[in-house]
Amino acid sequence: MAVSDNEALCPYRLVLEHVTSRWGVLVLIELLDRPYRFSELRRAIGAYGGRGVSEKMLTQTLQTLERDGLVHRDAKPVIPPRVDYSLTGLGREAAEQVRALSQWTHDRMDDVEKARRTYDEARAAS
Repeated sequence: MAVSDNEALCPYRLVLEHVTSRWGVLVLIELLDRPYRFSELRRAIGAYGGRGVSEKMLTQTLQTLERDGLVHRDAKPVIPPRVDYSLTGLGREAAEQVRALSQWTHDRMDDVEKARRTYDEARAAS
């Protein structure tokens, strides 16, 4: 795979985008618990509410995280085919950081909502 101009200029930003993308965050957090098969992972991510992840988007997310060395894809030569996804050591480090940020967001949501109301009220008054 060729290196894009953006990747050559700012590789750190691209990895950060992959890790913190809408689906990347949820994939990493879910895989912290255990390895998943594709369909299991898709269902687990869908349990977070909102619109679930499409097969295409989950495939792309997993491929991107695999390329970055965060996810391991284990294809077993059985019939029917079985593919399991798990975190690498690097992926576990990233997932723990993302989970901490996710937990902080959950814990501080009341404060964020209060700040939003204060901001909106101040904007409406001016």
